[in-house]
Amino acid sequence: MATSGSNSLSDFSLFFEPKSVAVIGSFREGTFGGYVAIKSLLKAGYGGRIHPVNPGYAEVLGLKVYPSVRELPSKADLALIMINARRVPGVIRECAESGIRAIVLVADGFAERDREGARLQEEVVGIAREWGVRIIGPNTAGLVNNLNGFNPSPYDAGYYGFKKGAVTICSQTGMINPQAYPYRDLGFGVSKLCDFGNKCDLDECDLLEYLEKDPTTAVISMYLETIRDGRRFLAVCERVATKKPLLAIKLGATREGARASASHTGSLAIDDKIFEAACRQSGILRLHEFNELFELPKVFTSQPLPKGNRLGLVSYTGAIGVLAADEGAKYGLTLASLASETAGKFEDLFPGLGSMPVDIGPMIPSVKDFSTVYSGILQAVLRDENVDSLFNVLWADAYGNNTKAYLDTYEELKGSARKPVVTWIYGPNPAKVLDLTGRIEGLGFPVFGEPERCVKALGLLFQYANRLQRNGLPV
Repeated sequence: MATSGSNSLSDFSLFFEPKSVAVIGSFREGTFGGYVAIKSLLKAGYGGRIHPVNPGYAEVLGLKVYPSVRELPSKADLALIMINARRVPGVIRECAESGIRAIVLVADGFAERDREGARLQEEVVGIAREWGVRIIGPNTAGLVNNLNGFNPSPYDAGYYGFKKGAVTICSQTGMINPQAYPYRDLGFGVSKLCDFGNKCDLDECDLLEYLEKDPTTAVISMYLETIRDGRRFLAVCERVATKKPLLAIKLGATREGARASASHTGSLAIDDKIFEAACRQSGILRLHEFNELFELPKVFTSQPLPKGNRLGLVSYTGAIGVLAADEGAKYGLTLASLASETAGKFEDLFPGLGSMPVDIGPMIPSVKDFSTVYSGILQAVLRDENVDSLFNVLWADAYGNNTKAYLDTYEELKGSARKPVVTWIYGPNPAKVLDLTGRIEGLGFPVFGEPERCVKALGLLFQYANRLQRNGLPV
């Protein structure tokens, strides 16, 4: 028998980098279950050993099925369990006796269900602690290591691999897993995904301690409903946030939301005011909308940090300047004032162009060589000593007349821009907007679907850079 101290609390390597995995569940074809998990592992390119376990099957997807984990030809590093909740304690004991020390408990019907489920969850935790077994879940959609093909998703997403990158997304919901989000269409690459489920054992603090030292994770994006150990959470976040941007959204702010959280994960949501204070103290960059979990990390993976809070704006309309000023104030940004030299050049180019925001809309009809003029304007704004970051607004006209000029300019900026640039694109043809978005992001510049999110992205960049500076760290 092992003791509970035999595995480090923060050691997630068996979960993300197992050399072998036991899949315990039904292997009937469908959209959920053991069959799907094994298919996903095979198609994602997982190179480790896969041991299907179920006494009712002989073979699945070309792999031999074993009647129990006791009869596996070699010890598995990790077990993925998808069975009826009442059978879980016995199977966990079998796993422990067979030397398995890491378990992803997909099965539901525990504390999120009712009092009997809560009792069953306590029994599971007791067995795990007795044997030194660590658990993610129960009631979880699992995890993914996109870098090594370890994608044991129990829900069929219809795709199995996606762009590799440096962002890790974790949550208390399976809504971040591949079956719920189109990662293939994301504008940046992903390192890892993890759904904590009910957090009966391992939680966000354990994962953050692992990610703190994970060289393949540069940005962490997190969805929370509850926090089990507030003091530990603060200490861990404060340490991690000085090394990597840590973005988080917490729902359950209202009484009704807290009640929904209790039925979702079997625990009570933390007070929203307390969480807001925790964010300010620890350096967490707070998100407020669910899709921001997936969209805002890309600005940190693609753009340099700003040296200050002065926001530059090039637009086709002055109205966006008002919006940018209002939104920017929420994050400590102010609209820049162009240096006199830049302002003078712009006024010579077109009367009224030499102020911020730089509104190019009135100038367009009189410009013959739009590509050269447009490139010169953006380059000048980025070179301006009074500008720390650039919010660029593009109009995708109905006929794509300016598309080449935009792309040529961004191609030039790709090799020369030393300040962060974010983009919002609008226009009458959604297909052209989508196409231009993909092509600009392909050049390494993040595009956001709303102007407010563009400003927030730059605001979070500034807040992170500002915190590093206050702690005496390089930006």
